[in-house]
Amino acid sequence: MVSVFPVFLLPISIGLLAFVMLMGFITGDRVNGAARWMTFMGIQFQPSEIAKMAVVIVTAFILSKGQDEDGASPKAFKRIMIITCIVCGLILPENYSTGMLLFGTVYLMMFIGRVSARKLLILGGGIVAFVTVFVAFLLATPDKTLENIPMGHRFTTVKSRIADFTNKEEVPAAKFDIDGDGQVAHARIAVATSNVVGKGPGNSVQRDFLSQAFSDFIFAIIIEELGLVGGVIVVFLYICLLIRVGRIAKKCDRTFPAFLIIGIALLLVSQAVFNMMVAVGLAPVTGQPLPLISKGGTSTLINCAYIGMILSVSRYTAKLEEQRAHDAQITMQVETGNGNESTYSEAQSAAEPTAKMLNSDAEFE
Repeated sequence: MVSVFPVFLLPISIGLLAFVMLMGFITGDRVNGAARWMTFMGIQFQPSEIAKMAVVIVTAFILSKGQDEDGASPKAFKRIMIITCIVCGLILPENYSTGMLLFGTVYLMMFIGRVSARKLLILGGGIVAFVTVFVAFLLATPDKTLENIPMGHRFTTVKSRIADFTNKEEVPAAKFDIDGDGQVAHARIAVATSNVVGKGPGNSVQRDFLSQAFSDFIFAIIIEELGLVGGVIVVFLYICLLIRVGRIAKKCDRTFPAFLIIGIALLLVSQAVFNMMVAVGLAPVTGQPLPLISKGGTSTLINCAYIGMILSVSRYTAKLEEQRAHDAQITMQVETGNGNESTYSEAQSAAEPTAKMLNSDAEFE
């Protein structure tokens, strides 16, 4: 079942991404300058969310199948890079932050999956060099020229966000144009006017001025209402999620479920970090929602699916521990001579590879 799931999910997500991009160019139907959404039977959703899930699943699957004594095989690295580059290449023109987030998650999964350190260093250096050159190109090129570049309809938006973030010039309060960059301005006001315990639940003022108060900038509203304490609690909960998933993965006796839930946790937590950094002014605006907290359609459903996968693996490891405890008890009875014939029979079957199913990644459901 697992071998079938990523096989059909990946081409479907790639097809949907290509369709959305194509329709954006043909019809010019974009929201906030980007073609990220499509409507099916009256339901609007983002294909990029499905694509992120597909890439994480396929990456975990390839890493699990490509493991040997020396780490991940070179073929595994090549296959992962081909798939990731195709998907990120379709996401990037419409949503740079999502493409970068997905690529970073895959990079961390390959590091955990024992891909050659030399290849990862070369890849990381290449990415840093490319991003540096790309940002320098955006900042040095006039807006009119950027608008005429094919597939570059988002270049001016990215440029303005980077320029606004890197501009450290102090502006007097009387000359500050709060409507020019209202999202960031009101988010910072929400954080600045808070205190240790906040204004209290439901007493936010800036949510009436933030158009994305319940999605992209929800963390700023949390701090305004619940204060520094509420913000720290939210951060602590994401850290707990990452630690808990790591403990579950450590108990797995097979690589696929371990890589899968680690990839999911890295994706959720890194996205949360991006969102929180934007809300407090430590990163340029990215448009990433806060996982499991922000209001949303597709992202909420996909996040629920992620949590379901983590719970499924957790249940599997719990049953595995019960089986191990049961086998240890039977073995102890046999060694002390307190068992009957049925006990000896159970001990013999326990000693045999329960193994065949438990050690086979392909049979994991």
